[in-house]
Order: sequence, then C-alpha cells, then structure tokens
Amino acid sequence: MTYMTAKGLDKDEALQLFSLRAFKKPHPKENYEDFSMCFVNYTNGLPLALKVLGSLLFNKSTDEWKCVIDKLKAEPNKEILDILQISFDGLMDTEKELFLDIACFFKGENKGCIRDILQSFGYYPDYNIGVLVDKSLITINENGTLWMHDLLQEMGQEIVRRGSRKEAGGRTRLWLCEDILHVLKNNTGTEVVEGIVLNIPIQKEEVLDAGVFSNMKKMRLLKMGDMGKVKLPQGLDYLSNELRIIEWHGYPLSSMPANFQPNKLVELKMHCSGIKRLWDGIMNLDELKLIDLRNSQNLIETPNLSGVPKLKQLILQGCTGLSKIHPSLENLKQLVQLDLNGCKDLESLPHKINLESLEVFILSGCSKLKKFPEVVGNMSCLSELYLNETAIKDLPLSVELLTGLIKLDLRDCKNLSSLPNACYSSMSLKILTLSGCSKLDALPENLGNLEGLEELDVSGTAIKYLPTSINHLKNLRVLSLRGCKGLSPKPSNKLFSFPSMQQRRSPDPAAMLEFSLSGLWSLTELDLSYCNLQAIPNAFDCLSSLLKLNLEGNHFVSLPKSMIQLSNLKDLVLSCCTNLRSLPELPSNIKYIDATQCTSLETLSSESEYDFQPALRLLNCVKLIENQGYSNMLLTILRRYVINEKHYRGQERLAHYIDIPGVAEMISLLPVARGLVLLLLPPPPLHRLWVSGLHADDDDGVELGSATQKLKDSRNWS
Repeated sequence: MTYMTAKGLDKDEALQLFSLRAFKKPHPKENYEDFSMCFVNYTNGLPLALKVLGSLLFNKSTDEWKCVIDKLKAEPNKEILDILQISFDGLMDTEKELFLDIACFFKGENKGCIRDILQSFGYYPDYNIGVLVDKSLITINENGTLWMHDLLQEMGQEIVRRGSRKEAGGRTRLWLCEDILHVLKNNTGTEVVEGIVLNIPIQKEEVLDAGVFSNMKKMRLLKMGDMGKVKLPQGLDYLSNELRIIEWHGYPLSSMPANFQPNKLVELKMHCSGIKRLWDGIMNLDELKLIDLRNSQNLIETPNLSGVPKLKQLILQGCTGLSKIHPSLENLKQLVQLDLNGCKDLESLPHKINLESLEVFILSGCSKLKKFPEVVGNMSCLSELYLNETAIKDLPLSVELLTGLIKLDLRDCKNLSSLPNACYSSMSLKILTLSGCSKLDALPENLGNLEGLEELDVSGTAIKYLPTSINHLKNLRVLSLRGCKGLSPKPSNKLFSFPSMQQRRSPDPAAMLEFSLSGLWSLTELDLSYCNLQAIPNAFDCLSSLLKLNLEGNHFVSLPKSMIQLSNLKDLVLSCCTNLRSLPELPSNIKYIDATQCTSLETLSSESEYDFQPALRLLNCVKLIENQGYSNMLLTILRRYVINEKHYRGQERLAHYIDIPGVAEMISLLPVARGLVLLLLPPPPLHRLWVSGLHADDDDGVELGSATQKLKDSRNWS
C-alpha cells in the first residue's frame, strides 16, 4: 500500500512564509514572535492559510493581533474557508459527500476498519479516498488513519451548518453534543438528517419520546456512544431501515422496534444494553458483519442467525444471563471471531461446529460449560482457542482437526482430568497453557509430536511425570512446572520419572532430569518453583540457551556445580529456599540473583566471581550476615562497587540489597550519576546515614569518603 500525505510546511518554513506576508520579511518583528507562532500552530503548516492570515495581519498592532487570535478560537476565518472551498467545489458529488462524512464523523478512523461502512454508503473507498488525497483535502498516515487539517474539517462542518443555520434538525449531519440533545429532546429531527455521532457520554438523565427518530427516514448512521442515562419510558417506535451502523451503548430497552427491518445494516454495537432478544424468527440481514452486545447482561439467548450469512464477528463478552446459543451458529461460514467470554450461565454449545473461517474462539469464564463441541469439517483457520475457567472435563478427539491452532488456553479448568491422545503431529500449536488444572495428573505420551510448541505451562497441576517425548520439543522456549508438588516428594524419588524408566528402577534422579531436558536446546525460561524438590540434579549442560531459572520455594541444600555451564543465564530466583546453605560459582553474565528468605544461607562464592555486576537480593539471610560479618560484608560490597564503577559507566545500574538482623527495612545501594548512594537503616542507636559521592579515581584506587569512615568508626568496623 502506498501511503499518501497532503503538502504541509514544517514550523520554520511556515514561520518564514507567514512573516513574508505579515512583515514583508522572512522573520517576525520584535514583540511579535510569540503571536506569530500562535498563527503558525493554528494553520499547522497549511500554506494557503498562512498566506491569508499573514496578509490580514500586515501592519496591525499587537492588540489587533490578539483580537484576531481570540476570534479564530471562536470561529474560523471566513476568507480562508471560502478559498479552501474552491477545492471542495471542484469535486464530484460522491467525493463531496465522502469529504463531509470524514469531516463530521470519520476523522481519526482507520481506513481499513471503516471500509465496509463506506462501501455500504455507496462509496468506492480506495478510489474516492485517493481523489481526496490527490486534492490535498485529507491524508492517510502510515497506520492507515484518515486525517485532515483542522481548517479543512472546519470548512466541511461549516458547509453542513449552512444547510440549516437556525435549526440543527435540518442538517444532514449532527456531531455536536448540544445540537444532538436539542434535536432529540425537542423532537426536531427531519428527513434531511443522515447521521448522528455523539462521542461523549451524557452527563445527566435525559428522557426521550418514543417517536424521537420517526422523522429521520434517511438516517444511515447512528452512533450514540455512552447513552446509559437516556431513558425511553414509552419505548421506541421507529428506527430508519436505511441504517448501516448502529452504535448505542446503554440502549435501555429489551428489544428493537417491532417494525425495524435494517436490511442494509453492517455493524450493530450495543454495549451494556438492556436487550433480551435481538429479534424473533429469521431476519434477513445480508450485509451485517458485526454484532457486539458485550456486557448486555439481560441477553438470554442468541437469535436465529440463518439470515446473517456474512457475519464475521459475534461478540457477547460479559453477557452473564446468556444461557442458550441458537444452533444456526454452526452455519456461519464467514465468522472470524466468536467471543463468549464471561457468559457464566452458558451451559452448552451446539453439539458440533463447522466454522470454516473462525480464527478466534473465546469461551473464557463460561464456568458452567462442561463440554466442547465436536469439530467437523475444515476448521484450519482457528488459531486461538480460549477455554480457561470453564467446567470442561475433557476435549474431544476431533480437536486434532484444528490444524492451524497456535494458542490453546485451558488455564484453571478445575474439572479437566485428561487431554486426548490426538494426532498432535498435525497441529501447529505454539502455546499450551494448562496452569491451575488441579485434576490433570498426566500429559499425553505423544505430546512431543507438537514440534512447534514454544510455551508449555503446567503449573499447579497434579502431574507426576513428564512424557518421555518431551525432549522432542526442539522449539520449546518456556516451561513452567510451578507448584507441581507431585514430581518428587522425597530425595530418593525421581525428579522427572517416566513409566518406562520406573520399570528399570533407575536410582539416578540426575539421569531422569538430563534425559527429560536433553533435547530442549531452545529453552530460555524454566520455572521449577514450589515443586517440593529436595535435590537439583547436576544436569544443566544441555540448557545452553536458558536465560531465566526459577527454583523458588524448594528444599534443596545446595546447587549443582554444573550451574556454571548456563552461560546465558541472566536471572536466578532462589527465594524461600530455606534449606539452601551456599551458592556455587555462577555464570559470569548473570544479572539478577534473588535469595530472599534463604534463612540457612551461610556462604557465597568468592567475591571476585560476581564482580559486582549482578543485582543481589539477600533479604533476611540471617546466617549469611552472622557468618561473614555485618560490617565486612557491607564494606566489601562498597569496595567492589567503587572499583568496578568505571567499567559500567553509562550502563544501567542494578540495586543490591542486604537485610540487617533486627531491622525490617533493607539497605539499598542505588546509582546516582557516576557515584553511589547508600541508604543505611541500621539498628539503634544509629538512625539514618547517607553516604554519597563515591567514585573510582584514574588509578582504580578506592575513595570511600569521610562519611563512610565516620560510619566505620561509629560502628567499630574492622
């Protein structure tokens, strides 16, 4: 796609052009600089407007300039609008109408998102928009957003206002809140009105007559925004059958007008409405592509959709009263998105689905839904399926027909006890989320056939072992087993046991881990937190890509020496490992170590190994403080920071934390400019001390500063 923009000047060029007209020289006169920039900003670089305003202000006093500024804020300059209208007058009728629609309704909208709407109005969007761009009347930015200069928008809106100066109900388009409320409250709308767009919420309750739209026979666009405070105590008698888009959030009634037959309707959006049923029987809406009734909590069932063959999006998210889906759903061959998120009363779906165009299917939070329908036919377009927080017990074997599925979310399906032994090799799954499925105690033996799988989350499940085929997942990047306490309850048990190996009674848990992870060369994140592990096997050499390792909340006493082989490891989480006694030598590239609440930790590796590069959290490591000495540890950290300061100059600094016994707060070393600030919250009688200005001299010597020396003296540090 070629992105097209209208001609405009930057601020320097605009100021020069304006000055040539206003001062007859290329820069403003003294005392006029700020005024000149006001006009440059107002015109936004539009050459025609700069020339007109510059000529208008020539030889005028600063007081006169200020008056013109104030007047422009209230009403655009008529001469500018008249000149701009010359370009408008040269357009064909279709382009004129499109220009006015954009000026009043669609400025800032994405061209692709409103293409169907514009086409339903009888426009040829690509061609007609191209004409307006060529005339420099609108622009399209690189994101596809329709835009126009404020002055051009004012011109378009002024043209509409000229249609009926005194009565807004006689204009083709209404977009100002005061005009819209005047027309609706006083029932002054006429057949001339083609569109109403109200983008701001109504602040107070408004009561409207049942015939409020009865005279607006040609209305093709109705966008009422947030109209939750509008009341229709006598109902609604009429809506135009010419409507292409209805957007009425907070629509107060339980149904649409009885005689409403909008066979040209393209989009229906009614968030938080009172709708119970959209229509009875079959309604032929051949052009309807979007139904969005999200959070309409009174909706009890979907209508018969047999007469809506082009429907692409059905969004019923948050319709908590929805209990029935009409079987005609399975006939929607063009449906791309089906969102039933949070439909808590929904207990069942049609027995089978054959939605060949469906790409996203959301059933999250349908807490009464126990069964997923059988997949029939070709549903290879489905890429995302969300079944999290449902009551589903199992999945049909036919899910293997979802060959294009990339993401499957079964998170917190508390009744799910198993996954089918489907033909996973035919699937394209990249993300499989099973966290919180507390009854799931095993994964399919052929799970390894999902060779494209990148993320696997089985945290909080009851699984006791990983299938032997898991090491076939060559592309797996993220593996989470957080809270899988059944993996290894005792040191003698295998960490990752497999039925075939149990039969051989292999006593080596390290071999189990090495076998299970041996093929996961792409793994970058591994979460084994709270898995009740009492030993970590010496088998990390196969995880050369690992960046993050979480071992939080386990019961091991030490870490294997093979940790040093994790050459790419950046983050290591060991918090709440209350039996951990020592840290081994760790990879030199590590950036973050969290050993918070490691209450048995006694020693670190030699201080040279960290080179003060990683962020080190040692909150409440009581034995470590007692063993290495409070003062010695603090001074050691200070010296290491200062010595290495120049090596990390210009780089992001990381904080170091140490907890002092008897003090709830932490010491925090925070980088400030080239130096270091130490906030010390020690036990009484010392209260608070700031040490700042630490730096390394040219010879790498260490200057701790007088404040540090005083602190040392006051605490009898060695």
